[in-house]
Amino acid sequence: MTPFPAPDSQSNLTEFSVSELSGSIKRTVENAFDHVRVRGEISGYRGQHSSGHAYFSLKDDRARIDAVIWKGTFPRLRFRPEEGMEVIATGKVTTFPGSSKYQIVIENMEPAGAGALMALIEERRRRLGAEGLFDQARKRPLPYLPHVIGVVTSPTGAVIRDILHRISDRFPVHVVVWPVKVQGEGSGDEVAAAIRGFNTFEANGPIPRPDVLIIARGGGSLEDLWSFNDEAVVRAAAESQIPLISAVGHETDWTLIDHAADVRAPTPTGAAEMAVPVKADLDAQIANLTARLRHCSSRHMDHRRQTVRALMRALPSLDQLLALPRRRFDEASAGLGRGLERTTVVKRRALERSSSGLRLELLTNRLAQQRQALADRLTRSERCLERQLLKGQNRVDTAAAKLAALPARLAGHLQRERQHLTSLSRHSDTAIRHALSRSRANVMAQDRVLQSLAYTNVLKRGYAVIRGEDDKPLTRAADVDAGRAISIQFADGRVAAVTGEGAPEVDKRPGPEPKRRPATKAEPPADPPKQGSLF
Repeated sequence: MTPFPAPDSQSNLTEFSVSELSGSIKRTVENAFDHVRVRGEISGYRGQHSSGHAYFSLKDDRARIDAVIWKGTFPRLRFRPEEGMEVIATGKVTTFPGSSKYQIVIENMEPAGAGALMALIEERRRRLGAEGLFDQARKRPLPYLPHVIGVVTSPTGAVIRDILHRISDRFPVHVVVWPVKVQGEGSGDEVAAAIRGFNTFEANGPIPRPDVLIIARGGGSLEDLWSFNDEAVVRAAAESQIPLISAVGHETDWTLIDHAADVRAPTPTGAAEMAVPVKADLDAQIANLTARLRHCSSRHMDHRRQTVRALMRALPSLDQLLALPRRRFDEASAGLGRGLERTTVVKRRALERSSSGLRLELLTNRLAQQRQALADRLTRSERCLERQLLKGQNRVDTAAAKLAALPARLAGHLQRERQHLTSLSRHSDTAIRHALSRSRANVMAQDRVLQSLAYTNVLKRGYAVIRGEDDKPLTRAADVDAGRAISIQFADGRVAAVTGEGAPEVDKRPGPEPKRRPATKAEPPADPPKQGSLF
């Protein structure tokens, strides 16, 4: 951050621009609070924005902080946030320089305490039970002797070894294991995908379709078993066409998948006993080597996975890089409608300014220009006609001289020239008449337009024009003073008059009838000026 020098300042404090100060505050806050856990109540949650992000607040009894969950973080949440829920949010604190606000970018979220978890489970159990997912009529009996058993559990835990060992001891059958995470982020989605994946297998496909499914996990706390309370897992278990055994936790542990499964086993070992009947012992060495090989592969894959995740944490996430552009895009999309309205208002005003420039004077000037152009054409036509006549006369004189000199030899030729000249004279007269007719028609059309726009036609309908002493029209009453000489022009002439202050009062007392003054004979109206000939 480069400070601005302040030579005229009375203090030695360094001056910074607003952008530099905002950027420095943003880096300081993100470095100091890059990983925090906040406990509070969700407030103002309205679901995901059209862009996929969610904006809300976390509050307690004395303060509140803005929060945001990016679109890519939602699939990793174990439950969806709800208005009024008390949660523990994990993420980092950052600022938004555009409005001088700070907020927490949530990367993980969990209910605050076991009481909240139990309340959430109970509400979800009532809602799914109302949909009929836990009805006894939906449950199917287990097959007596399954040929293939599908197991959905972690490949690295003791649960899978117990199930395989018990099945091998009782009745060796083909077991298909779908390895999933049974704890942590994304484990519920993996379990639901495994159940639906087993149901898509074909009976004669490369991987045989299981006759029964076992969903197994060892014991643990309520938080450890939370993945099996996920709504996606419960719905996948209820939709399964293959009979399903739930073996999650110990005998005292109950999850929502236990209600949706066809049979609940108290332990994973008990699930294996329910799935197959009793048979001779199995070869323990082969089972031990198989379990060790799977455990070694799983540990190797876990080590590689942890290494990759450690490298990924050193790189900035996509949400961090796109945080500010996403926020700016949301604000720009919100102001798009207002910008469109302002553009419409500006365009309408420009149209009104353009329409105000259309006046009667423009048409009058155009008519004057057309008249002048017509007069110029007529003048050129007359000059051209005179030149043609002069040339013809010259040719006639030349021919007459030649005829006089050579009367005998050129008699026939003179006759032909005379006929040709007569024909040319007739054609030129006809062309001139046609040209004059067209010009006269154009002038009459322009004159009709002028007469239709003349104010004298308005005077014929009963209106009058009041002019002052300078013969200029008076258009406002404020321009007329008392005792001023004016003239009133009607359609048939003008009348002189003097303005007064108001209407005269009428004397209503009886008296001799006033003598009537003989009416002054009005002067005959002056003939309106006639238009001169255009030719």
